[in-house]
Amino acid sequence: MITANDIFTISSQKQFEKIALKVFRFQHENNKVYRDFCDFLKVNPQQVKSIQQIPFLPIQFFKSHDVVSNENPAQVTFTSSGTTGMITSRHLVTDVSLYEESYRKGFSEFYGNIEDYVVLALLPSYLEREGSSLIYMVEDLIKLSNQPESGFYLHNHEELTQKLLELEQSGQNTILIGVTYALLDLIEKYQFKLQNTIIMETGGMKGKRKEMIREELHEQLCNGFGVNAIHSEYGMTELLGQAYSLGNGIFECPGWMQILVRDPEDALTYVKEGKTGGINVIDLANINSCSFIATQDLGKKYPNNSFEVLGRFDNSDIRGCNLMVL
Repeated sequence: MITANDIFTISSQKQFEKIALKVFRFQHENNKVYRDFCDFLKVNPQQVKSIQQIPFLPIQFFKSHDVVSNENPAQVTFTSSGTTGMITSRHLVTDVSLYEESYRKGFSEFYGNIEDYVVLALLPSYLEREGSSLIYMVEDLIKLSNQPESGFYLHNHEELTQKLLELEQSGQNTILIGVTYALLDLIEKYQFKLQNTIIMETGGMKGKRKEMIREELHEQLCNGFGVNAIHSEYGMTELLGQAYSLGNGIFECPGWMQILVRDPEDALTYVKEGKTGGINVIDLANINSCSFIATQDLGKKYPNNSFEVLGRFDNSDIRGCNLMVL
């Protein structure tokens, strides 16, 4: 039996691969959707000896199936955002303590003790709907910060600006976590020169603005907030792990998460480091649903398991994945 302790104490590549293969066999046995998918690909679990041979479930399955690896009731159901009429993803989480341990340990690994920060959140489109895993995480981080100044902001930009300036003057370390379009809205009204504040964008224009390339976006945000680098968080409804970028758009994973980059023309093969392809995520914290997910994101992988996100596949581009949606 694989425990949370096994997952969250991984300290080497060898250990990661060993546990990943155990998780694969567990999920093949206990997750009907994943097993059917592996059968469709004619994959015999006994012949899978490396993480490169593990099948990755296309993320679209979370829109059409309940992807679970046990029979326990869901403690919480996370849903993706979507425009009216869109089918959204549903992630049935049967043990929410795994999610809490994942983001708490992950945050600590990249930023240290949460109590050292005031956490401010500018996440309007997430706050205005039910079922956001990002809101669940940020709400908990706000509580864990034990700082009375921490909190959410919706459209009250003036109040948020006042708070940022007060914290800045007092020398308080602060993290402002914001959805991309809302951060841009803020700097169109106010200009800052922040020295003690980390700006972390969670991606996404949510249909409010045209998409921008990262370099242009980060340059605008750096200029508007008066900071040297923009941090980013890479997570999604279907995962329990998050990767973080401390600047330059290069993400790193916590010990229980890794990515592989698949060939955009052939979803079952991988490209070399530095080449662009589709991002496959291994998230071992996702043991109760599926730990092996083929996302719709495009990216490149670099040494030391760091990676870059370059955009998303146009639906017409997901040749390999489309063939695999049962």
